[in-house]
Amino acid sequence: MSITTRWNDYRPTKGGLVWTAVGASVLTMVVGFTWAGWVTGGSAQAMADQASQDAREQLVASLCVENFIADANAANNLVALKKESAYQQDDFIEDGGWNTVTALDKQVSGASDICADQLIAMESLPARTVTPDSSADEMPATDS
Repeated sequence: MSITTRWNDYRPTKGGLVWTAVGASVLTMVVGFTWAGWVTGGSAQAMADQASQDAREQLVASLCVENFIADANAANNLVALKKESAYQQDDFIEDGGWNTVTALDKQVSGASDICADQLIAMESLPARTVTPDSSADEMPATDS
């Protein structure tokens, strides 16, 4: 008897069909969660929360670096920062107030570490360019 004849003569039972469907469903879920990148709602929320926190830290750290560079004593502060031990550099940044954002109620944890790491990585400070405020050039209108 050939395989095609056996295939054509095969009549599955209801139980066989049910177990085949269950097995296919389980196999689909295993493949989906292990290789296809599926996640549960809780995992997705945790990943979104972590991404949000990382973005806040990066934003505040960028502002911190800008504030540090804009400081009149930036060169001396950079030398002092590099002399601090690694675990005290974030305290140096916080004490200097460069990571403070007035619109936020509290400081973003982790931003000081990122700011200090970015500043330590600098060979030298970038040149500061001061652009005049265009509103200062305008003369106020007077009634004559």
